[in-house]
Amino acid sequence: MLTIAVFFGGKSVEHDVSIVTAQQLMQNINREKYTVVPVYISREGDWYSGEKLMHVEAFRHFDAGDPAVTRVYLPANTRVKQLYRFTPEKRRFKRENPVFSKIDAALLAMHGLNGEDGTLQGLLEMAGVPYTSSGVLGSAAGMDKILMKAAFAGAGFPVLPYTYFDRQAWENDQETVLDQCEDRLTYPMFVKPSNLGSSIGISKARDRAELAKAIALAVQYDHRVLVEKGLDAPKEINCSALGFGDKVKASVCEMPAAKEDFLTFSDKYLSGGKNEASMEALSRRIPAPIPEDMTARVRQMTVDIFKLMDCKGVVRIDYIADHDLANLYVNEINTIPGSFAFYLWEPLGISYAKLIDILIETAFQAYEARKENNFAFDSEIIAKFALGSQKSGKFGKL
Repeated sequence: MLTIAVFFGGKSVEHDVSIVTAQQLMQNINREKYTVVPVYISREGDWYSGEKLMHVEAFRHFDAGDPAVTRVYLPANTRVKQLYRFTPEKRRFKRENPVFSKIDAALLAMHGLNGEDGTLQGLLEMAGVPYTSSGVLGSAAGMDKILMKAAFAGAGFPVLPYTYFDRQAWENDQETVLDQCEDRLTYPMFVKPSNLGSSIGISKARDRAELAKAIALAVQYDHRVLVEKGLDAPKEINCSALGFGDKVKASVCEMPAAKEDFLTFSDKYLSGGKNEASMEALSRRIPAPIPEDMTARVRQMTVDIFKLMDCKGVVRIDYIADHDLANLYVNEINTIPGSFAFYLWEPLGISYAKLIDILIETAFQAYEARKENNFAFDSEIIAKFALGSQKSGKFGKL
């Protein structure tokens, strides 16, 4: 039986959403095939585990001192692949088995910074642990909206006109930043923190005063801000992709229903009631009521973007269209989508439990593929490094 560590929480404004995603996943994973080890990352960045963390009640008032909860860590050592008990300095020499649990693979239910952005993926790469999300490159590029837009545009995918700037530029000269936005874009505009998700910090601006207010909010969440041209009464279309390498397929399309011109955090996670804080609870139309040729185009672009970003597992790509569906644009990619976008796969006969199986399978496929890479190269640099250069502190000519 495989031991699967489920990572969730994190030092992110999407911390609570991550908890809900993990709870849903742990309720649906096949316990006859997998031993589940929850790994909760607190808002302070500390790691905890224990059976109790498989139940949402543990997080209403989380108690790090609860004897049913153990603080753990993962050494960045490919020979280990085990969670260790974190032992405070004063208890380090007690005779206690430091190993908490082995890890066969990591299932990442993280959202936002310090989890979805490639940082945790990098640690798992160094530790040699197979994991379910996109890799370091795809995760980092998918988290940063500015870099993401540039990648999409450079690859020829349609994106809305945009501009960007740094928090320091805003603090130094607000009027110049506002002029920059108005010179390059027309109203309405959408203002977004570059590294954030779940619609947090996003605002629509219809004039200069609203633009200034929107930017003032966005710079509270990130030092880089994206401003893009908005559409009046836009339609949102989402599609998911699943797989690894050349074996990638697209899901059905959906059209979420928003109360505003874009899906707010409340639309996404709070509209279904206190017990349904998830993307699943969102009012949506599946399949999306769009022409067949647009459906085909969205599904093909979803697969193409998945491959461009070197993704694996499951992602969701969000599109935006004019009210009359005359023009379609790529909005963003979610490399760890809320609820793992399982609701987009159920119409194709893939249950949540089966989706989890596929995610774990792709984690091992990517792990085995990486092992085929050659990490050794005999450069002869060390052999030719002159002793005299070493003593003098000069490396010489390499």
